[in-house]
Amino acid sequence: MPVVTLIRSNDLAKTPGYAYGSAIAAGSTLIHLAGSCPLDADGSITPVGDFAGQTARCLANMLTALRASGAELTDVAYTRVLVASTDTDDLGTVWSVVRETFGDHEVPSTLFGVTVLGYRHQLVEIEAVAGVPG
Repeated sequence: MPVVTLIRSNDLAKTPGYAYGSAIAAGSTLIHLAGSCPLDADGSITPVGDFAGQTARCLANMLTALRASGAELTDVAYTRVLVASTDTDDLGTVWSVVRETFGDHEVPSTLFGVTVLGYRHQLVEIEAVAGVPG
C-alpha cells in the first residue's frame, strides 16, 4: 500500500492537474523540504529570466533532496509553488512544468504569485512535504 494517498471528491469541482488533499499513512516518516530554489551547484540562479527553466531547476533540486531523504516524486504529499509574478500567464507557465514533471501523481498544490523571492533574479521556489515508510 502506498504511503501517500491522494484524496478526491465528486462533490467538488473537477480540477485539472491536482487532487484536493492527501493522506500519509500512520507510522510513516514525514519529510518537510525547504523551498527548492533554481540554484546551480555554485549557488547561482539559473536560468535568469526564464520561468519554465527555473521551475525545472527547482524540481530537479527537489528530486535530489527527496532522494537524499529516501523519497521520490511519487512520495510527495503536498507542494507550495511560489512565483515572483502577478501575471497569470507566468503562473500558468510554472504550473505546466510542475504538472508535467509530476505526471500521474497529481499532488495537492497551492500556486502563489508573490512580490519577491530570496535571491536576486529568482522567479520560482517550490516547497514540498513527503512521506516514506517508517
